[in-house]
Amino acid sequence: MAIAVVQPLPGIGDMIWHLPHIRAIAAHVGEPVTLITKPRSAADQIFSAERTVRDVFWLDRNPEGRHGEHDGGTGFFRVVTALRARRFDAVYLLHHSKTIALQMMLAGIPARYGYGYGIQGWFLNRPPRLSNETFHQFPFDQATAWLTAAGIPMEQTEPILPVTDAAIEAVRSRLGPAQTIIAIGIGSSESYKQWGAARFAELADALAARAMGHLVLVGGEAERSLAAQIQALAHTSSLTAALGWNIPEVASLLSLSEFYVGNDTGVMNMAAAVGIRTYSLFGAGPPLHHSQRIVAIVPPGGMSKADGMARLSVDQVLTAVELDQASIRALPVARSK
Repeated sequence: MAIAVVQPLPGIGDMIWHLPHIRAIAAHVGEPVTLITKPRSAADQIFSAERTVRDVFWLDRNPEGRHGEHDGGTGFFRVVTALRARRFDAVYLLHHSKTIALQMMLAGIPARYGYGYGIQGWFLNRPPRLSNETFHQFPFDQATAWLTAAGIPMEQTEPILPVTDAAIEAVRSRLGPAQTIIAIGIGSSESYKQWGAARFAELADALAARAMGHLVLVGGEAERSLAAQIQALAHTSSLTAALGWNIPEVASLLSLSEFYVGNDTGVMNMAAAVGIRTYSLFGAGPPLHHSQRIVAIVPPGGMSKADGMARLSVDQVLTAVELDQASIRALPVARSK
């Protein structure tokens, strides 16, 4: 059989959120699936260490800075043609998009599953359907609710991102001798989620003064200028940058880290998924609770896109990290090590 799973949300974090659901569907159908998603999700790299996904079909819609191959009317029918050519037996749509549901129907896919909200339900032909009360749920909770309704068991209750030995060795060779690493996430998909160079530099100096570990700034190529500003402002010499690394290498770096502290971004979701304590700055948007490893730090007075990140002080972030780390060390398991 040929089975497809559609997860059209564009970011790396969006894909991380859906790891348990995609794996559950693959286990349910008894074979790897084709994943239909957007290029920004880096799904090909995220799933490179496992057999859950057979291949990735890029849905090139609404990309940043250019016209996508699947935008507009012509692009709409390109998707339909591509889906029909692949002769899928069934497709699972983990989203509320009515456009994609219509494309699935026009492609003649025999079994079409999805959330079924409103008009989307006209183009699907398999139960279950989610109630309207779930429409505004967080995507992780929404997908979980649908799998539960469909009777598809989820072995994982939160995202888990595997790392490879090869990627770990590559990271160790870059960082040199073994040392305690603290990952500082400086990337942000939106400007209102950015904490800023001055605050990150002050935090780096404070962490270095407490001898918490070697500090590594983690971000994409777009953060090179920001990383340079942070390094210029910071007084500590225990500060390097890991920018533009591929997903397996970033995941490995995070898995070797004592903890992550930084912006609410895709790397933050990766940090929690590889199993480390993740201190995330939720100044502009609501905290995420899909992983027990995420420790949400929110500004006094509440979140705001206008000034929420600015109201998160370095002292507040540092205190949250120190108190939580102290509580971890006080646990019986921690004391026994």
